[in-house]
Amino acid sequence: MVVNSVVARNIADAEPPADRLALLTRGLDGLGAAQLYWVAAWAAVQAGQLQRQGAAAPVPAAQAGERLTILYGSQTGNARRIATALASRSEALGLPVRLLRADAYPQRELAQERHLLVVVSTQGDGEPPDDTRGLFEFITGKRAPKLPALQFAVLGLGDSSYPQFCTIGRQLDERLAALGASRLHPFGEADLEFELVAEPWSEQVVERTRDVLKQVTAPGRVTPLHVVPPASTHSREQPFSAVVLANQRIVSRDSTRDIRHLELSLEGSGLRYQPGDALGVWPRNPPALVAQWLDLLQLDGAGEVSWKHRRQPLRQWLERDCELTRLHRGFITALAATSGHAELAGLLRPENAARLAAVLADDQPIDLLRRHPATWQPEALLAALRPLAPRLYSIASSPAAVGEEVHLTVAVVDYEADGHAHWGAASSLLAASGEDARLEVFIEPNERFRLPADDARDIIMIGPGTGVAPFRAFVQERRERGGSGRNWLFFGNRHFASDFLYQVEWQQALTDGALHRLDLAFSRDDALPESPHKDVRGVARDSHKTYVQDRLRQRGADLYAWLDGGAHLYVCGDAKHMARDVHAALIEVAVAHGGHSAESAEAWLGELLQQGRYARDVY
Repeated sequence: MVVNSVVARNIADAEPPADRLALLTRGLDGLGAAQLYWVAAWAAVQAGQLQRQGAAAPVPAAQAGERLTILYGSQTGNARRIATALASRSEALGLPVRLLRADAYPQRELAQERHLLVVVSTQGDGEPPDDTRGLFEFITGKRAPKLPALQFAVLGLGDSSYPQFCTIGRQLDERLAALGASRLHPFGEADLEFELVAEPWSEQVVERTRDVLKQVTAPGRVTPLHVVPPASTHSREQPFSAVVLANQRIVSRDSTRDIRHLELSLEGSGLRYQPGDALGVWPRNPPALVAQWLDLLQLDGAGEVSWKHRRQPLRQWLERDCELTRLHRGFITALAATSGHAELAGLLRPENAARLAAVLADDQPIDLLRRHPATWQPEALLAALRPLAPRLYSIASSPAAVGEEVHLTVAVVDYEADGHAHWGAASSLLAASGEDARLEVFIEPNERFRLPADDARDIIMIGPGTGVAPFRAFVQERRERGGSGRNWLFFGNRHFASDFLYQVEWQQALTDGALHRLDLAFSRDDALPESPHKDVRGVARDSHKTYVQDRLRQRGADLYAWLDGGAHLYVCGDAKHMARDVHAALIEVAVAHGGHSAESAEAWLGELLQQGRYARDVY
């Protein structure tokens, strides 16, 4: 094809700077063909609008004082939802808005920024979301610029079940102020029931921002710098009632755990998902657990209780509306006040942070009620409990392979402690849902946990236990695409004979070439049994338990070679122990096989995170 020289020159002149091109490539990574066409069509519309306005480029940094920048850092999607709503609310008032995920923000522009809103969550024991690590390190590090002209506000999201509640948001708020910036609005601190704080905070901060921007924005000039795709009919607030198609146990009868594979129908919902996304499930507390509460507190479950402009039986409040299985600081505070137990009140003091963390991690609310008896009025009990929140499950299927279905891999929480039975809310509901039962569900996108757009790229997947779920989706998707990239899975569990999730599927994937390597670690077995497939790589363990991180070290040379050759790395599972241990093992691999020091290995992994080549779905 012959290209006109003028056209070619115009195309060359229009090429974005390298850093912007890298951001664009990262943003498009993992999108399907239909979504890429949507982006292309939208970009063409935006280009046409700019041409009609006589503009040749987006708003330059020099005009940063005339716009509002909203950044979000999100692990589960809540911060993204709030930031998107903030942007829509701001644009409705005529404000020029730029909405960006934290890892897409050009850090060099911070010095020119004038009006900045940040919505960021805190993960685990006080860590930033993966998409915020680079920006957090930049702002809190030595290279951060002085910001005397910046006006900002930060909304922190967290879970008061963890000791380091909202610490990332608080640190960003304090650091921006220390750099000379002034607060548009005080720091906001939102718990799991984030709407109670986020809604009034958003309303107030947008009103304040409008008042400030009125002084610098030319009348009638609005430059929309972001687009929000049309929302599905069904969402977190309006879930879809999905029919259960299949529910089967996928561990042996003698396994110490009950793990289920569920298949749900999304037919007629309009819901769409990609491998890597999560399914939100609205739970109900098990009737047996509700009965425990009513018996222990000697309350009448049939008694009508008015609360928050609604009236219904107490049993229904506890089963459908209140969080009964997750302990948090607010409940401990209320129980300490109601029971008068000084020991319980002392648990909340700063010097007892380690004890508090252990209680929050190990106990359910009913355990504390048993240890610290108190007389409760129904209204006071409801006030002390958090609203029941949806649970997110990594999707274990690719729509390219299963059509209008969604599959889940669920570990059922059902155990005995201190002589009493304990249950999980959502997992118990899912385990009890037979065929034709209905579940209230929605899709929660996970933008950073996506397959590479280039199907020739190799991928490495690390998913012990139910953390293998998204990798079942990945392998299905790569098989359907027919890509040439290699797929390597690390899987671990307790016993080969009883806990090898999806064993037949993995063996078939090895046979048909959809999976190229499979490394296994069964921590309670003395040795890995012989496999009929030579590609299943396992070695006998010695006296210590063997986990996936041990396999990473053993395969270190090949693992580093794959990563050095451009492979993408994915980790899914427990954040508190597994993800940290895997990260530490990766550092050891880089030191042993990549010639790194410990410091440069950490920086190398950080760079992979920033590039989107190291992605984690941890909980």
